[in-house]
Amino acid sequence: MGLTSNKVLVLAVTFAVLLFVGTVWIWPRLARRGWLPVSGRVGLLFATQLALFASVGLASNQAFGFYASWADLFGQENEQGLVIDHGAGGATGGPLQVLGTQPVSVSGGSRKELGGQIQKVDITGGASHLTSQAYVYLPPEYFQPQYRTRTFPAAVVLTGYPGTAEALYKGLKFPQTAHDLAKEGKAQPMILVMLRPTVAPPRDTECVDVPRGPQSESFFAKDLPEAVLSHYRAGRKPGSWGIIGDSTGGYCALKLAMHHPEVYAAGAGLSPYYKAPIDPTTGDLFRGNKDLQNRSDLFWCLKNLPAPDTSLLVTSSKVGEHNYKSTLKFIDEVQAKNRTRISSIILDSGGHNFNTWRREIPAALQWMSTRLSDR
Repeated sequence: MGLTSNKVLVLAVTFAVLLFVGTVWIWPRLARRGWLPVSGRVGLLFATQLALFASVGLASNQAFGFYASWADLFGQENEQGLVIDHGAGGATGGPLQVLGTQPVSVSGGSRKELGGQIQKVDITGGASHLTSQAYVYLPPEYFQPQYRTRTFPAAVVLTGYPGTAEALYKGLKFPQTAHDLAKEGKAQPMILVMLRPTVAPPRDTECVDVPRGPQSESFFAKDLPEAVLSHYRAGRKPGSWGIIGDSTGGYCALKLAMHHPEVYAAGAGLSPYYKAPIDPTTGDLFRGNKDLQNRSDLFWCLKNLPAPDTSLLVTSSKVGEHNYKSTLKFIDEVQAKNRTRISSIILDSGGHNFNTWRREIPAALQWMSTRLSDR
């Protein structure tokens, strides 16, 4: 049974409850002195605490989508994001391969002409030599005869770290929200390309082209749009693409829109930070390259690089988010740039979690829709 299976969660909770009841029942018998009763009490307490911890951890993972599998949890995932060889005899199936399809959880979702469709895909990068799995949401209009020649704006949607791509449609419900907004006339139909920023798992590359390492920024700036355009009717002209993400994905979204405005006409960061961290999950991202390190600091970019012709959206909350002051500072500094446009969503309260982001996503997608062209 998989890490995200409901059966695993039910078994863990049931085991924890039984251990708790058993501890209460057996405890009086272990109240004597001696190493055997003491060892029994210690063992029961340890087992009960471990079972409770496992139950809470599994429930949290179900809610927030931190890890997709047992291998992912224990850092053993290695099938996705590997460097691959693309010589003359390289892959022949194209840069995007569809692995499966599923309906969208909306009214009438069993019919793709009414609910749209989510396609599970593998994306292979020719420039970065990276491959990553993603989920592509196609709106209902994509399958309707009257729109058969129409192209659609596209938005890349990124998770935080570690995150799972499945959480974007299961927990954060990006496709469902986009579907409802379009149905209500509040946003135009859009293609959503949902994946995590971790394209070289388990390493957190912060969307950086690591010297002699994973070329993550190139994957998102070049390979990903090219792969999607090779397979779907997404807009090809400037202004057709946007990018949105939460936490690490929010930082990546802002950075990619600022570094590559010719690709991403809009970038939205939900609870973002503004400088790539260096910690055990990232390793040495810059390998002594000071220019690369500076470019990964968005405040440095605002002060030292030409203002990018793009639109940015940032979100935070007055209570519950650690990025509130830095977000206000970022807004002020972007406003000083005549060419870059800035918008914000500031909640009165809200933590760094799915519940907060679900409150921000509808407005963020509406904002994104108004800034993208469908041609």
